[in-house]
Amino acid sequence: MAQNNLRRPPVGGRGARAIPAEKPKDFKGTTKKLIKDYLANYKLAIIIVIVFAIGSTIFTIVGPKILGNATTEVYNGIINKLSNIGGIDFSKIASILLTLLVLYIISAVFSFIQGFLMTGISQKITYKIRNDIIAKINHLPMHFFDKRTNGEVLSIITNDIDTISQNLNQSVTQIITSICTIVGILIMMFSISWIMTLISLFILPITAIIVKVIVSKSQKYFQAQQDYLGHVNGQVEEIYGGHTIVKAFNGEENAINEFEKANDTLYHSAWKSQFLSGLIHPLMNFVANIGYVIVAILGGYLAIKGRITVGNIQSFIQYNKQFTQPINQIAQVSAMLQAMVAAAERVFAFLEEKEEVPTIANPHSVKGLRGNVTFDHVQFAYDEDRIIINDFNAKIKDGQKVAIVGPTGAGKTTMVKLLMRFYDVTNGAILIDGHNIKEFDRGELRKMFGMVLQDTWLFGGTIRDNIKYGNPDATDNEVIEAAKAAHVHHFIKTLPKSYDMVLGEESSNISAGQKQLMTIARVILANPEILILDEATSSIDTRTEQQIQDAMDNLMKGRTSFIIAHRLSTIKNADIILVMNHGDIVEQGTHEELLAKGGFYAELYNSQFEECEDEN
Repeated sequence: MAQNNLRRPPVGGRGARAIPAEKPKDFKGTTKKLIKDYLANYKLAIIIVIVFAIGSTIFTIVGPKILGNATTEVYNGIINKLSNIGGIDFSKIASILLTLLVLYIISAVFSFIQGFLMTGISQKITYKIRNDIIAKINHLPMHFFDKRTNGEVLSIITNDIDTISQNLNQSVTQIITSICTIVGILIMMFSISWIMTLISLFILPITAIIVKVIVSKSQKYFQAQQDYLGHVNGQVEEIYGGHTIVKAFNGEENAINEFEKANDTLYHSAWKSQFLSGLIHPLMNFVANIGYVIVAILGGYLAIKGRITVGNIQSFIQYNKQFTQPINQIAQVSAMLQAMVAAAERVFAFLEEKEEVPTIANPHSVKGLRGNVTFDHVQFAYDEDRIIINDFNAKIKDGQKVAIVGPTGAGKTTMVKLLMRFYDVTNGAILIDGHNIKEFDRGELRKMFGMVLQDTWLFGGTIRDNIKYGNPDATDNEVIEAAKAAHVHHFIKTLPKSYDMVLGEESSNISAGQKQLMTIARVILANPEILILDEATSSIDTRTEQQIQDAMDNLMKGRTSFIIAHRLSTIKNADIILVMNHGDIVEQGTHEELLAKGGFYAELYNSQFEECEDEN
């Protein structure tokens, strides 16, 4: 799926903007899909929007013509008064103005109704797309996220959906009103004077040529501005995120110099692009003013000849001024539509990604399983050309504490991910009590496991809700007992709101180790059949780690447990240690047996022991 960054358009100056629109790959196909899957559900509401938008535009268009009639009445009244044959008919003028006021009120009401309806439609569509996206995320396989950054996925959920919502709300009504306005104004202008209308239309190609020339000149500068804006933002984000390292290595001066280079390039490209785009408005005004002068002279001549009235001249000039507005709006809407369809294209590509199949026909029940795990010639590769697990074989009896050790990249964490079916094996099989794990529904299978990872994950809710995440029906007493077992109850009680404290900005003073204890309490409360601890005590001090080890030892009694650890001193009491290297089990046995062998495990253990001595 192609990923494109949505950038904020450059701003500055007035008038039209030479901003290159983001173009979708399949405008027609994506538009059809957007209409079929989302807009079609609101056919009646959209028809009403169109009707009211047309009505609002028509009532607005006839306004200048009626106002011109009032001007004609004033002019004729003054002439009659000077000729001593009458005066100004104020009652007739009042009637004309009252009619105009009623039309404008009706137009405003119509505009309000169509705006209200269209806003509701766009928000409902946005609501449905967001729900579809979230539902999709929960069904995507893990390898999908391996190939994409968090920023790319978040950009679809935030930027792309917001773009669809905003542009859909504005573009539909603007297209309708702009087209109606152009057609209506042309009809009104021709009804006043076809000669003056042709002269006004002759000005448009001249304006278009000016805009095209300026846009072609400024396009490359806008592109450079956007590119270097990304460089500048990236540098700021990088330096801010790593400001501790920058200061630690005295890199401030170098960071400033690099920033000044990018900022200088951004300044020059932005200056040129904004200056050129800023020329469009005054040049268009200049050409338009020339057109107004010609229209005024010709209109005066026609009025003298009695072919049009003075009010008609006023109405025509108003229509002439209004005529370019819908043309500019259509140009803007075109860019908005392209951005919207491009965003929709990315959203649809995301929604069409291949899903992980959560259920199978006639799945085997997980009830009554004891936790005997067999790895039978397991082979796995994230990519076809990069095998991580070559030929993994192991038999673990229920209730055993299994430690998986090995150097970085040996495949330790990968084995655990395969066990929970975050990924499926390439070849071979993983069995639980003799049943291939592919015979279980993924969700049911994962209920058997409790996992504590090296990287803590706590959501923005209360501490109580975070601990209850794996067991929502747990009582408060059970939550407290789990926290006590994880040695975090005392700390929680010292917090301002205790278990009701909301984790987020208020929790900035909670250390990584304390957060890890809360995740351990979560697993204790879930009471799973199989435990997985992936460097679960890496962020905890030595004293607390020993307390946690005692608590976890009690929890692991009678349960099959997998412990991934780099510190080999923490897994001495494991029932079996699987030593991995380059995707294979190179040794297995107890701590004492492996040390006695003097093989790969002994080398790892002794090297860590020597490192500890060197540090001391």
